[in-house]
Amino acid sequence: MTRLEGRTAIITGGGTGIGLATARRFVAEGAFVYLFGRRADKLEAAVAMLGGNVRAVAGSVTEAADLDRLFDTVRQERGSLDILFANAGTGALMPLAEITPEHVDDTFDVNVKGTIFTVQKGLKLMAAGGSIILTGSTTGVMGTPAFSVYSASKAAVRNLARSWAQDLRGTGIRVNVLSPGPTLTELAAEVVGHDAMIAMGATTPIGHIGDPSEVAAAAAFLASSDSSFMTGSELFTDGGLAQI
Repeated sequence: MTRLEGRTAIITGGGTGIGLATARRFVAEGAFVYLFGRRADKLEAAVAMLGGNVRAVAGSVTEAADLDRLFDTVRQERGSLDILFANAGTGALMPLAEITPEHVDDTFDVNVKGTIFTVQKGLKLMAAGGSIILTGSTTGVMGTPAFSVYSASKAAVRNLARSWAQDLRGTGIRVNVLSPGPTLTELAAEVVGHDAMIAMGATTPIGHIGDPSEVAAAAAFLASSDSSFMTGSELFTDGGLAQI
């Protein structure tokens, strides 16, 4: 597998879960990967696990100075950027009656505002042939109890891709959304609960919960020229959950 040979990629939220699994897949396919995230310890562990062709930069997508430092590092060390996986996200269960302004701000600052400015700043390093991938969710097209703020943020991400596909006409840069369903990650187990995630996976037509490596395989497809005729699209890796 060398579809990404010589490519430079950034993965935000890259220290664990889908981000880490995607980094492993990108490196296996020949890419040099920058991992960006808030937890330096997780990033360091990821670099140690993945070995060569990976570099960690600690920071938050909610901080402009951190993003500038990330892209300055890539510019100085690699010169340009081919793949930008805006994967950083956050969420918490919060019933309608309990939603607070702080909860809304925290969720939208990372999932929407963070995505917007990650992509805006990254575009300066990208050229024709570049691929932007945004992490969506099945919750963006489904009603989910006590998860309305997170779900609304992911619906916003879906529209960002549609609108940016128009903004990027003629540039040769593609933007698509990758929307996982129930996938067993550290964040999902923390927010929803391990047993609840397993039970949710059992309700899908596939019949089991997803593994981050399965989402990573779809990310590699969107990052590669195999998806060259796709932009503004949403690719679900959800075991059929949102398709029935």
